[in-house]
Amino acid sequence: MTRQWRLAALAAMVVLVAGCASSSPAPSRYTLPEVAGASAAGAEAERQLLLRPPRLAHYLDVEGLVMQVDDITLVEARGHQWAEALGRQLERGLRLRLGERLPDTRVLLDEAGVREPEALSLRLEIDRFQGRHDGVAVIGGQWQLRDGTGRLLAMERLAIEAELDDDGYPALVRALGRGWDRTADELAEAIRQAR
Repeated sequence: MTRQWRLAALAAMVVLVAGCASSSPAPSRYTLPEVAGASAAGAEAERQLLLRPPRLAHYLDVEGLVMQVDDITLVEARGHQWAEALGRQLERGLRLRLGERLPDTRVLLDEAGVREPEALSLRLEIDRFQGRHDGVAVIGGQWQLRDGTGRLLAMERLAIEAELDDDGYPALVRALGRGWDRTADELAEAIRQAR
């Protein structure tokens, strides 16, 4: 019986050592930079913009940050992840950024329900939101602006690049935040012109 105990103890030690050897550090988690000084327009705002949550390409709708390591290869980082779903961060950040750039406009999440007929609707499809092997953050996709009846007012491709200030994932996240700022600049200008 002592031999069985020794074998059981040895097996338990092997399992314990194997568990310790395979444990990896917790992943680093990131959020896009917050919008400094952004304030949403109040109920007195003259105009209304309904923002649909951005549709992400399937490969972007993941926990890890995405790196493009050559012209055709994309890799999801295991140890560097978004702290919150990327789509939610993009939607919230864009609402705040557009609210700051369009002070006469209430920017609301487009939810099913009653709408004002004069309200504009903005839809985005994001097919690139990643770092690239040459030290550039890349944002790409397409956006559509429609009036209250659903008529298409404007539709454009989105292509933004922002250089990283340093190596590493924190620099990538900051560069993607700057790129999202520039995206909001372009969209705000298009909305002003479409009115």
